[in-house]
Amino acid sequence: MADTFTAFVIEDADGKPKGGLKPLTLADLPDHDVLVEVAYSTLNYKDGLAVTGKGKIARKLPMVGGIDLAGTVAESRSPDWKPGDKVIVNGWGLSETQWGGYTRFQRVKPEWLTRLPDVFSLEEAMAIGTAGYTAALCVDALEDWGVIQPASQPGAKEVLVTGAAGGVGSVAVALLAKAGYPVTASTGRPETHEYLAGLGATSFIDRAALLEKGPPLQKERWAGAVDSVGGITLVNVLSQTVWGGAVAACGLAGGADLPGTVLPHILRSVTLIGVDSVAAPSDRRDRAWKRLARHLDKAHLKAMYEVQPMSKLPELGAKILAGQVRGRVVIDVAK
Repeated sequence: MADTFTAFVIEDADGKPKGGLKPLTLADLPDHDVLVEVAYSTLNYKDGLAVTGKGKIARKLPMVGGIDLAGTVAESRSPDWKPGDKVIVNGWGLSETQWGGYTRFQRVKPEWLTRLPDVFSLEEAMAIGTAGYTAALCVDALEDWGVIQPASQPGAKEVLVTGAAGGVGSVAVALLAKAGYPVTASTGRPETHEYLAGLGATSFIDRAALLEKGPPLQKERWAGAVDSVGGITLVNVLSQTVWGGAVAACGLAGGADLPGTVLPHILRSVTLIGVDSVAAPSDRRDRAWKRLARHLDKAHLKAMYEVQPMSKLPELGAKILAGQVRGRVVIDVAK
């Protein structure tokens, strides 16, 4: 086990957060019960805000960034985990209130760990990451609500995925399509249509059409939706959802406000389901990862991601904030 290793640490620089690579030792890590040798982390929108300093993600400094990690248990004081176990951590305040995954080693609490499904490698688990796991939570929520129907059912309505070419959207499209639902993908990048069709999208809508302010009740179209955008996009999606439909909302890339009305909810019984991946209980996490193991095609997953070295995090963070990242980015913390 290395005495010294590299981590991406966010520190205070004249009152502003600034991140960079820094050597750490095991003695620097938090005193939690499980030591994980990290193999991979990920790049999410929240990570982009953190590593570029454009968002106050870290609530205390210094902070090791990275909201995800996948690796192997090296040491454990918990009876639930033993050395050699392959594990994942998604959320739980990593890079916000707890040191995260941009490091070769990290100590975590036992209850944060999810056992890696046998069908995935550590790299593939981070290709899925918080984004893919959140997508699975959203699909579970829509199915639990009972409003979406497979395309084989007479009268089945479309299921919309906004931000479809992003991390959450890509996996949501793939999972919904694999389960047989008719998927419409919303994206502002026509060059991603072939990619999204390969994941199972059957039709497309330009994201600009969902950014135009419209009446509170619009033509009914969507039986359900997975929305990672928020803002006016979410308002329009709710306004276009059929009577009794539901929207699983999990992101706010387009804004945290909701400049709409209650009319879709009280006149069409449309339900807005909030989906939080950070503090989701273990049973929901396990269910989501089982869905991913069951329904996420390995060929589709391979098409969704690229692996990049941790040394390129500042550049990659700027790209994801600019909407220039397609699918998922896996971070190799050894490079």
